[in-house]
Amino acid sequence: MLAKLIITLGALLYGLGVPLLEINQTHVFNPQWEAHARLHEVWQLATNSSLAILSLWLAWGRNNIKLPSILAMLVTGGFLFAYLVRDGYGGSMVLSDGSEKPIFGLNLGAFAFGIVFLISVATLLSATAKAAPHAERP
Repeated sequence: MLAKLIITLGALLYGLGVPLLEINQTHVFNPQWEAHARLHEVWQLATNSSLAILSLWLAWGRNNIKLPSILAMLVTGGFLFAYLVRDGYGGSMVLSDGSEKPIFGLNLGAFAFGIVFLISVATLLSATAKAAPHAERP
């Protein structure tokens, strides 16, 4: 049950939370963004929300813990990768109004997705260990 709740937390974060934060003037409707960049933003939001729905169905409807954990790791890991290499392509987490959302001195997105990534790794490892056949004892 804990694994399903962890999957749900991650799916809600990347499938609902991020769209709620980004479907506004700072991202999707930002007139300073090129139209092509806005298209990619909506594509990313739709893809991640679809993966979140799939993850919830797999976890709650199919009792599959491994694949939703991997999907969460891919979505959040992709963000963390983009965040880590942002200087190489001119990326930034500073919003168009010059603000940034920090928590505990770290960027909110990197902090939240870092936690989801780590607990998804732990959930995957736990599910894999439970599924592994136990060696026979002499």
